[in-house]
Amino acid sequence: MKKINFVIVDVFSQGKYSGNQLAVFKVADNISDFEMQQIAKEINFSETSFINKKNEHEYDVRIFTPNEEIPFAGHPTLGTAFTIQNDLLKEKVTKLVLNLKGGKVPVFFDNEDEIIWMKQNEPIFGSYFESRNVSKILNIDKNYIDERFPIQEVSTGLPVIIVPLKSLEAVKKVNINRSKYFEFIKNCEAKAIMVFSSETYSPENDLNVRDFAYYYGIPEDAATGSSNGCLASYLVKYKYFDENKINIRVEQGYEMNRRSLLFLKARKVNGVINVSVGGRVIRLAQGEWFLD
Repeated sequence: MKKINFVIVDVFSQGKYSGNQLAVFKVADNISDFEMQQIAKEINFSETSFINKKNEHEYDVRIFTPNEEIPFAGHPTLGTAFTIQNDLLKEKVTKLVLNLKGGKVPVFFDNEDEIIWMKQNEPIFGSYFESRNVSKILNIDKNYIDERFPIQEVSTGLPVIIVPLKSLEAVKKVNINRSKYFEFIKNCEAKAIMVFSSETYSPENDLNVRDFAYYYGIPEDAATGSSNGCLASYLVKYKYFDENKINIRVEQGYEMNRRSLLFLKARKVNGVINVSVGGRVIRLAQGEWFLD
């Protein structure tokens, strides 16, 4: 019987059964693209990853949502790197490189604090959007949007529309109008929307965020490393914290009862914004997947 081993991990976790769930399939060289997509749809996590070994510390990795393959995603990058270290290498390392469809992503291990960091691509800042149009998609009053800062597409590998809100109350009120959302994204490179506020549930955190990506089969994501990398770039570009660098804690997933914690570092040096996103990963389960 043809089968493949997999593990389930929680990424950007604050403890068992928190963070964003990920299934990682190990040494998936002989699985077709169709099978990968069917497996991802069957598992129905926001993403599922598949590892193909390239050489000792560099691995080809494929990432699928329930609907399609994507070039980059944050929590699968960290969860997959964690699995390579613990299940394939079975030793502590300080760095790995994952070859994703969107390019090479360096991953660094802070083994003392048990935080895994990924360095994201230099950000690309795209289109701006009117608050009156976006508020209708979010199903909130236009006055909840913080118009001191723009609504803008940003990409460090996978584009997202960043929307600044005035309060935690505003974040909690967001309820995506699906018909308006799908109509809106037809003409957008970005298919996901991230809202954020400087008011938080936990006083030790700096921002609260929510991320919505119905296009990818993800109504709401519990923790989004790619979008948070875009957010980090945005915060530095517009000096949201009155500085051209950040080192902050971001909470996500609270409305889903999947409390997540992400660490964002970014700084502008010689006109270039460097971005890293980090978090903790917990191993939950392992098993075999039957392919025939």
